[in-house]
Amino acid sequence: MSLRTMFALRSLSRPALLRYTAAAQFHASSHCSGAKVAVVLSGCGVYDGTEIHEASAILVHLSRAGAEAQMFAPDVSQMHVIDHGKGQPVENESRNVLSESARIARGNITDLAKLNVSNHDAVIFPGGFGAAKNLSTFAVDGKDCKVNKEVERVLKNFHNAGKPIGLCCISPVLAAKVLPGVDVTVGHEEEEGGKWPYAGTTQAITALGAKHTVKEVTISYLNSLFSSLLFSSLLFSSLLFSSLLFSSLLFSLKSLKKSEL
Repeated sequence: MSLRTMFALRSLSRPALLRYTAAAQFHASSHCSGAKVAVVLSGCGVYDGTEIHEASAILVHLSRAGAEAQMFAPDVSQMHVIDHGKGQPVENESRNVLSESARIARGNITDLAKLNVSNHDAVIFPGGFGAAKNLSTFAVDGKDCKVNKEVERVLKNFHNAGKPIGLCCISPVLAAKVLPGVDVTVGHEEEEGGKWPYAGTTQAITALGAKHTVKEVTISYLNSLFSSLLFSSLLFSSLLFSSLLFSSLLFSLKSLKKSEL
């Protein structure tokens, strides 16, 4: 165990540490060798694309479990470009979502239009504002947003096939828009003094006709009706959220594999 991990564990409360330990033990015994998981990116950088920490955590945990990850992104222009040092839009600059996502994938990325549900066991959408700006228009239009046609196709195809759908951070709004009546979570429904800064998203989710279920950041949410694993991450410890969430995803994948036997 690294010094960094030891320091992070020491900073956790006893109940949180117990939950982390249990999740880590489960994760250590979780193997999905041969499982093929599609990871859909939305650019590179939290404010105008994919949240890089979340994408990295996804890829690390899938790799440790023996799953094969393949990355995809739509071949479209970003809504805009944000200077991440200043937090401000950059004037007169345009970037392509597929090209920017290739930074995370080290070039090994495929146009989302080529994603075929029959070739994968699950799909995961990391968070980041790109999900609300590039994969949809949620950042601008809220409940009246439109979802990229390829994103909509992928979500509906995996849903109809009964295969797991992982949705991190703000990404559950994509499912809320295209899967009528879906039950999702983005955490809590009140800001609680800034602890949940995007709690207002829950109002848009319910306005879309979806159901929102309150969950803690350390609890992944498995909706068996829609065969969708729905994540809540936001602004909490990635160390804790990663182990718990991906233990549940791997369990879901193993269960799916067994049901096919």
